[in-house]
Amino acid sequence: MSIYDFKLIAGDGSEVSLEQYRGKVLLIVNTATGCGFTPHYKPIEEMYEEFHDKGFEVIDVPCNQFNGQTPGTDEEIHQFCTLKYNTQFPQMKKSDVNGPDALPLFTWLKEQKGFGGFGHGPMALAMSAMLKKIDKDYKTNPDIKWNFTKFVVDRSGNVVERFEPTANMDKVRACVAALVEE
Repeated sequence: MSIYDFKLIAGDGSEVSLEQYRGKVLLIVNTATGCGFTPHYKPIEEMYEEFHDKGFEVIDVPCNQFNGQTPGTDEEIHQFCTLKYNTQFPQMKKSDVNGPDALPLFTWLKEQKGFGGFGHGPMALAMSAMLKKIDKDYKTNPDIKWNFTKFVVDRSGNVVERFEPTANMDKVRACVAALVEE
């Protein structure tokens, strides 16, 4: 199985085959409109504008599994993102990324790159403390821990990196830039 075997449903209801992204660098991210990490949309859009013409795509999957921080319909989510962050990349249908109804794509992504920790600093400590209350085994399972977990896929379809929401967006950008410029 490869990433190109998966299909998603776009926010407008149309089917999106990931085969159309073969040969491109991908950033796949589960997003939310009412989260402390929602401002990540800004640097993600900046990367999209900078690298899109060089073969970079963003696959935005809104998800309401983390404290109900993505309320609203797919259209309302899309309007929020385009009005507040001027997003131009495609948005998929709001979907689950964990549990029995998780998108098969996210199940596969988690198999490719498991949880590697939140890093260091105040946000990392806060996320760890919060997750210990929700899932005492969070460190040992590959589940998506929160909104704005990012997977970077190279032009050959390999998942090369998983960035937790606490990761510095400059590191995400550097990873994408290196792959785009290869």
